[in-house]
Amino acid sequence: MKFWCSTVALLLSLAFSTSAVQAEKNWPRWRGPHENGHAMEKGLPTKWSENSVTWKTPLKGQGQSSPVIWGERIFLTTALEKGKQRVVMCINRNDGQVVWEKVAWTGEPELSHRMNGWASATCVTDGEHVYAFFGRGGGMFCYTMDGQLTWKKDLGHFETPWGVSACPVLHGDLVIQNCDADKDAYIIGLNKKTGEQVWRTKRDDIRGWSTPILVKAAGRDELVVNGDTGVRAYNPQTGKEYWFCKSYTGRGTPTLTPAAGLLIAVNGKPGPIYAVKPGGNGDVTATHRTWTTKRGGGRDLPSPITIGNYVLVVNMKGILTCYDAKSGKELWVERLAGNYSAAPIAYDGLAFFITEAGETVVVKAGPKADVVGRYGVGGSDTEIFRSSHTPSDGQVFIRSDRVLYCVGKRNAAE
Repeated sequence: MKFWCSTVALLLSLAFSTSAVQAEKNWPRWRGPHENGHAMEKGLPTKWSENSVTWKTPLKGQGQSSPVIWGERIFLTTALEKGKQRVVMCINRNDGQVVWEKVAWTGEPELSHRMNGWASATCVTDGEHVYAFFGRGGGMFCYTMDGQLTWKKDLGHFETPWGVSACPVLHGDLVIQNCDADKDAYIIGLNKKTGEQVWRTKRDDIRGWSTPILVKAAGRDELVVNGDTGVRAYNPQTGKEYWFCKSYTGRGTPTLTPAAGLLIAVNGKPGPIYAVKPGGNGDVTATHRTWTTKRGGGRDLPSPITIGNYVLVVNMKGILTCYDAKSGKELWVERLAGNYSAAPIAYDGLAFFITEAGETVVVKAGPKADVVGRYGVGGSDTEIFRSSHTPSDGQVFIRSDRVLYCVGKRNAAE
């Protein structure tokens, strides 16, 4: 009996270990499986050149959604004819060949900011379906992994001159979408199998582009979203608002970043960085905003990245600042060359920032500034890089507005 129990325990351990490894190879949503830009996988490339590119695939039209990966498939969106068509694409991760592409919507394009476009929201997938969001361009679309349209849901007019880019997220049986706009703003939970509305909660009528993240606090799941007026937390099952923390300067663009049990927030307009402790109720501005630190320089667009107790934030003009996650103390400032729009990612104690010109700047987290290297993939002068890196199974996928690059060799099958 003792031998049998030990054998079962070993088999269960191996099964859970295999499941965890497989889950780590998938990058199913914006900012990855852990919602913080981190990959736990070992052996990913930490430097590269044009010679490291295993394959590259020209993409139709233009888009800025980051690659998401499940198994052998990569999902992206793009827009053709300056937004007149919105397209969902599936690409084979092994050779870069297009598996399928579907025109989700065709029509007269709405206004959008020159830095945004019409295909900026990153898809999300659960391995059975893939969900794509195009704002006024048809709303939300659900496809099977083979490209069959399961349902679509018009989500409204989105009154904003700068377009949309908040990404859908999954929680249980729901697909959740932040629908910030200058008029009729809300956040919504849809049944992920049918597209039917389960809940809808009003938000402030101010444009915004932040993607929700899910955290656990006070024994419950919280759906937390940055916004122009501040950070709000909701019950992801019902949409009921749990708490609100006032911001300083507005433009809820960057996604919140978890760090040391806190949520780190910066806003699109120049202003302070601050930390909020989740798990409260009502207006928690005075009780749960644990620290605030003044930020100099220009506007913030990329989301923060945290490594250990270090919080790294780069602004659009390349000024990188490091803070202590628990206290908010500024530790150092380093000027990086280039312009930055994409949210960074992290692994192996390193943070990876990409310039709009396609150069990846690698920074080692620590008490002093340490720029490890600068690496490119040989993109053309006409390409713009505003998508985040996607690490998976020994490789890194880098997307410009019109080309997808695969860097490195895939791990050998176990």
